[in-house]
Amino acid sequence: MPETQAEQDAVSPLAIPRAVERAAGDVVHQAFERLLSSDLRVTNAAEAKRLLSDHEDTEEMTDGIQRFVGIATPLVRIAFRGARFTRVPWVLVASSTVSLGVTVRNGVRELRAIAALLAHRFEKETGAPPDPALLRKLALELYLKPRRTPDVSGLRLPLARLARRWIVSGALGRNTRGKTEKALDAAERLDIASLQRSTSTSLPSGRPDVSETGGTRRRDG
Repeated sequence: MPETQAEQDAVSPLAIPRAVERAAGDVVHQAFERLLSSDLRVTNAAEAKRLLSDHEDTEEMTDGIQRFVGIATPLVRIAFRGARFTRVPWVLVASSTVSLGVTVRNGVRELRAIAALLAHRFEKETGAPPDPALLRKLALELYLKPRRTPDVSGLRLPLARLARRWIVSGALGRNTRGKTEKALDAAERLDIASLQRSTSTSLPSGRPDVSETGGTRRRDG
């Protein structure tokens, strides 16, 4: 579903503080650690969509998600102002804070479904699991921009864009499932062999991941 004008107006001016970006990064890394230590297997996009539909609202409210919601809540009012609401009743902000928590919980589930499908495709087509840093990068890029070919020339994570998506979607009650389904379709079409070649000379093991605004996080391995 195309973005509404209100959402477009809210997204453009919404600057993401470094603390919010770091909190989003913590949510992502916790989610992927759980995925990589689980037995979740998704073999195709249709299976992933069914999984998301059959297990609505089952994502637990982890400490990382709670911390992100707490830090990001003040930005909800800014998102409303960006969307040209002249007055923002406090009760609307309060209800949107709850909505933000739901959005992030759903977002984590959606990211894990995308990543599980990508992991299956890597294992099937290359005989080995993907590098965890590459898996995070691909899943986030597809989640945020499903119509674009993921840029994996570097492995820095688009954490500010992710935080902005969650905050604006939560503030405006925007359902992200449609975009996630497009991301799953895109993951199923990805040229895995080409991606593997293009990342063979990426950051060597032990180098840190760098977020889009310069924060660092140690890579796995």
